[in-house]
Amino acid sequence: MDTDTQKMAARFTDTVNRAPGVKLWLLHPLLTLLAAGEPVAVDQLADRAGRTADEIRQALADMPDTEYDTDGRIIGNGLTQNPTPHRYETGGRTLYTWCALDTLVFPAIIGHTAQVTSPCWATGEPVRLTVTPDGPTHVEPATAVVSLVTPDAPASVRVSFCNQVHFFTSADAAKDWLAEHPGAQVLPVADAFEVGRPVVEKALADGTATATNTTDGDCQRSRCNSPLPSA
Repeated sequence: MDTDTQKMAARFTDTVNRAPGVKLWLLHPLLTLLAAGEPVAVDQLADRAGRTADEIRQALADMPDTEYDTDGRIIGNGLTQNPTPHRYETGGRTLYTWCALDTLVFPAIIGHTAQVTSPCWATGEPVRLTVTPDGPTHVEPATAVVSLVTPDAPASVRVSFCNQVHFFTSADAAKDWLAEHPGAQVLPVADAFEVGRPVVEKALADGTATATNTTDGDCQRSRCNSPLPSA
């Protein structure tokens, strides 16, 4: 990472750490369940996370952007079953994400590969890429960039951050958007992944730190749900 990217990574990590609606310890189990393409019940998430249902409900109460179905099951938090511009295909399932950066970091957190398609915010031309746990590959067009912002203490992560994080076919295509968003910047797709890498690592570490005995007592979460590959 060059110096500018390192600075952006530090600001982004600080923004995530201060955001009240982000629970990094819950990210791995929740995303893993959502990636199966089915609504997630609280008890199911509690079992996966090694927490009580009450702890999960308390955490979700602090995550106002979370999406639910009519039965109160989770259908979206970063990764969602509701259509957005960011198409995320994995394991024969079509899902979506709230923002461009989500498409880059979720494969590293979940431990799978995704095919991503998202329109350039300025031109509508599709940006396509493959994202593995080690980062993005086969980016088309190769000149594609991602816009990033670092809002102060965002009450809603989706409104303050996600809704400003887009793909563009090139830095030149993003010029008008940047002029309207002072303080924002655009980075090549690979550099945007590097900005998100510290959050990936912390999410995986926090998830492992919550390891506890499963209800049947036969294994530890740290063994039953093995840590995912490092980004």
